[in-house]
Amino acid sequence: MVSNVSWDLRSLPDQSGKTFVVTGANAGLGYFTSEQLAGAGAHVILACRNTLKADTAAAAIRDRAPGASVSVLQLDVSDLQSVREVSETLRALPRLDGLILNAGIVHPSADRQVSLDGNELIFATNFLGHFALTAGTLTALRRTPGSRVVSLGSLISRLMDSSLDDLQLATTYNGWKAYAQSKIAMQVFGFELDRRLRATGAGMVQSLVAHPGYSISGLTPTIPGVNSVSRIKRVIDGAQTVVGAQGKHHGAWSTVRAAIDPDAHGGDYFGPRLLTRGRPVRQPATRTSRDRAVAARLWERAETLIDEPFL
Repeated sequence: MVSNVSWDLRSLPDQSGKTFVVTGANAGLGYFTSEQLAGAGAHVILACRNTLKADTAAAAIRDRAPGASVSVLQLDVSDLQSVREVSETLRALPRLDGLILNAGIVHPSADRQVSLDGNELIFATNFLGHFALTAGTLTALRRTPGSRVVSLGSLISRLMDSSLDDLQLATTYNGWKAYAQSKIAMQVFGFELDRRLRATGAGMVQSLVAHPGYSISGLTPTIPGVNSVSRIKRVIDGAQTVVGAQGKHHGAWSTVRAAIDPDAHGGDYFGPRLLTRGRPVRQPATRTSRDRAVAARLWERAETLIDEPFL
């Protein structure tokens, strides 16, 4: 059992010598996850679609966390060819201690869009590319003792539910439904991955899930090129503290704890103590997130879409 009392946000476990990959690390939760891991001594690879923005984020991390070790890798998680190429690079790493599946579209479009591979874009970006990336990097993870995969879930899984039967939403598209499904899929995947790793004897790789609560930009520190919001947005977002909002630098705490807490275990689910905000604690996940029948259908469909078996 993970202790919810002993975790000290002011003194993270030393991560010197370890390597983490964070997708979508140039802004928001991904940036602060990377900054906190690098501040604890890890080498962090910022895997981002836009390398110019990633370079800016890397410079900010070095400035805010003196001595930080970071590098940049171009990755578009919505493009399966990009995922394959990056997976090949990551497989060549001498060690990979953590794969943080963070990148995603947070504000869905009103109209349905598709990826280069023809998949609904939010599904492709938030889930399918991460499924493929994990499959492609599993070799490096398996040769690194104590390695972890952390899937980023969402509070929306408690507000909306889906059995994930219609992943492409070709005729029933709704932006928020697409976003909710993608995040439910991430949680389902994270828990199913841990079950399958254990079943195949690869349990030395652990899979955990985290959610950031209600984390918004207007309550997040200003970092030029990383998080710059207008004064009006700060006022508007500031008013949302009454409904439990917090900054993204605090939202990243759950992901970081899932990634490096020595007392955490595969299958754990971390989120803010007050659900929408607060220090990270172990929490129960929704029934659908741990539903094995839903997971089996999702896994089979995802393997078909990436055109390769996962394990």
